[in-house]
Amino acid sequence: MEISNLIKDTFNNCIKMQRKFFKKGDVITNYIEKRKQICILISGNADLIRYDLNGNKDIIENYSKNDIFGEALYPVNTNNELFVQATENSEVILFLYDDIKTKCKNNCKYHSTLVSGLLEYVINNAVNQNTRIEILSKRTIREKLLSYFSLLSTKSFSKTITLPFSLTNLADYLSVDRSAMMREIKSLINEGFISKNKNKIRILY
Repeated sequence: MEISNLIKDTFNNCIKMQRKFFKKGDVITNYIEKRKQICILISGNADLIRYDLNGNKDIIENYSKNDIFGEALYPVNTNNELFVQATENSEVILFLYDDIKTKCKNNCKYHSTLVSGLLEYVINNAVNQNTRIEILSKRTIREKLLSYFSLLSTKSFSKTITLPFSLTNLADYLSVDRSAMMREIKSLINEGFISKNKNKIRILY
């Protein structure tokens, strides 16, 4: 069962939850209040964003349907510039970590399955974090781009991928200068490594 379907079942049968709808550009949550909150994206798309002391923007993660995020899943030594913003209209279910940590009084199947589902997500999230670290460790913009395109291709089982970001946000995600990244993308197209049509990339190698 998809985590989103599981959550909807749990929403009606078990622990206390809130279902909220956010418009594109709305802040879904920030990581300063230490609420031990967990959010599950039922539909839509969102970015985890951080601004450094110089005002530079970094996109730490991109979230799509079934992804889970929140203070409970991120180190507590963060500042008030770390927040999750909807990049399109989104539906989110929010609840507290303590509500699943404590055994359900009814010992219901929904609670047990939810705990198992969250554990599986945490493991998968650790893998995704390691993958992003590997991408950012590449020395050149070209290597970062090709690694990221390869990752999306592997996840979608297709040589044609759809970028989940605008090109500006892709530069923020890869922690590179946008102008330099655009020149590198143009070079990759001219050299026959990729083709591009709006936000779609086809890997040709």
